[in-house]
Amino acid sequence: MVTHLPAPSWTARADLAALVAALGPDNLRWVGGAVRDTLLDQPVKDVDAATPLRPDVVLERLAAAGIRAVPTGIAHGTVTAVLPDGPVEVTTLRRDVATDGRHATIAFASEWRDDAARRDFTINALYADPRTLEISDWFDGLPDLAARRVRFIGDPHQRIREDHLRILRYYRFQARFGAELDAAAEAACAELAPTLKGLSRERVAMELLNLLALPDPAATLARMEAAGVLPIALPERSTGGVELLTQLIGWEQAHGMAPDPLRRLAALLPADPRQVDQAAARLRLSTAQRKRLAQAAKRQSHDGDDPRALAYRLGRAEALDRLALTGGDPSAVAEWDMPVFPLKGGAIIARGVSAGPDVARLLRMVEDRWVASGFPNAEATDALLDHVLAAHRGG
Repeated sequence: MVTHLPAPSWTARADLAALVAALGPDNLRWVGGAVRDTLLDQPVKDVDAATPLRPDVVLERLAAAGIRAVPTGIAHGTVTAVLPDGPVEVTTLRRDVATDGRHATIAFASEWRDDAARRDFTINALYADPRTLEISDWFDGLPDLAARRVRFIGDPHQRIREDHLRILRYYRFQARFGAELDAAAEAACAELAPTLKGLSRERVAMELLNLLALPDPAATLARMEAAGVLPIALPERSTGGVELLTQLIGWEQAHGMAPDPLRRLAALLPADPRQVDQAAARLRLSTAQRKRLAQAAKRQSHDGDDPRALAYRLGRAEALDRLALTGGDPSAVAEWDMPVFPLKGGAIIARGVSAGPDVARLLRMVEDRWVASGFPNAEATDALLDHVLAAHRGG
């Protein structure tokens, strides 16, 4: 069993060495995702650190070392050190005093183990000494990581009651890292699924989209459906949503398309703009996200007949959504340099049409023919204009 963190490139960063020197090597441990992902030989995006020093002391020492610090979560003990090669969140060791499933009241701690004990999963409670890279593991996170098993620290029921969002986090981490299912975790998530109703909609939306952004979460979503978790997290889902999601992921893989969490959410929802808008409003999605989901809900079986016309009318992302959800071929629009309609109203006025509503109507008619003709060049577009004007005058 590994006992030390391999020496990845991030541990040799000069700015991290300066951070360690500022706080003192005995007062800092790398923790969480950077340690976990390094052990899994996966890219490290963010580096986090834990310290027994109180936040005010952290701020003082960083200031003395000339390191800019921002009290980003000072109430919970977090100070962000702004470093040249990327920020590092430095959080004072903590222990929970009280929890209500949504918020925790914390107290600062002096023992590393106390801080580890309040974390959610064993694989997230691994600490590495910045000098020796020796790993501290109080809850068998290393064996779980080796087995690709996501397991709650302690009693899973208790951990979920402390923070109900841990149900969705469990499924996301299991989909990302897991191979071997943990029966106790699965049972607790199913039993306590109703507690998700007490969470803020934004937190639920964030976790759902993060889960859907993973390479292939379909099997996990199927388990969530069977366990009664998905019906509570996403009550608007359609009966065949997970099946369509599976097909969509296959479509993405077949066409070399990157995972798109919003498109995948559209697969889970019914093809009903009204219901989709209700779901998007409940999840507090942005206006742009709501509009895109509404377009996806309007999908038709013939969307693939003229994909470039579809993309021109709706936008590239919206067209790809509808092609993906109906099994269409995206190749015509994926890298297409979308043209700009070459005419303006002035071209119609210059041909003798008086300014007014007729100009806009005629311009739309020419544009419609231009799209239907496959976006011809300027000369051909002028010919289309001549035909439309001739019909207009003849009428």
